[in-house]
Amino acid sequence: MEFVRSTPLLVQIFFLFFVLPQFGIVLSALTVGVIALGVHYACYTSEVYRAGIDAVPRGQWEAATALSLPRSRVWTGVVLPQAVPRVVPALGNYVISMFKEVPLLTAIGILDVVGRAEEAGNTFFRYVEPYTLAGLFFLLLSYPASLLMRRLERRVGTI
Repeated sequence: MEFVRSTPLLVQIFFLFFVLPQFGIVLSALTVGVIALGVHYACYTSEVYRAGIDAVPRGQWEAATALSLPRSRVWTGVVLPQAVPRVVPALGNYVISMFKEVPLLTAIGILDVVGRAEEAGNTFFRYVEPYTLAGLFFLLLSYPASLLMRRLERRVGTI
């Protein structure tokens, strides 16, 4: 996890796409993109969950042990209900951040909105309009997602 968190996402994408084929592992650009984004954000979110679980007071764990609760009940009835509200804001940040990092995949040939905007700019030699539209498209995706995350934060009763 430290390796993934300590290297830029673009380097990880390049490694998967350009280095792995030298070892006989050939993946399509889309597969590399999904794997790279998935592993990258899995490492970050796992640390968020770990921090949320560590934030549960020690006394809660001790009380559950004193009551001889089964391990599954300790997690589902004591730990997770206290940890999840603490991690929702950070997870929301990563959801929005993931939207913004998808354009990195244009480096390996996946044409997303930014790639299409570049194509249009190259075709018509006008870049302001396509890039502005691409920016608006990202705003149209990320702003409702941030509103939904804020609503979720209020619903779970963020501590």
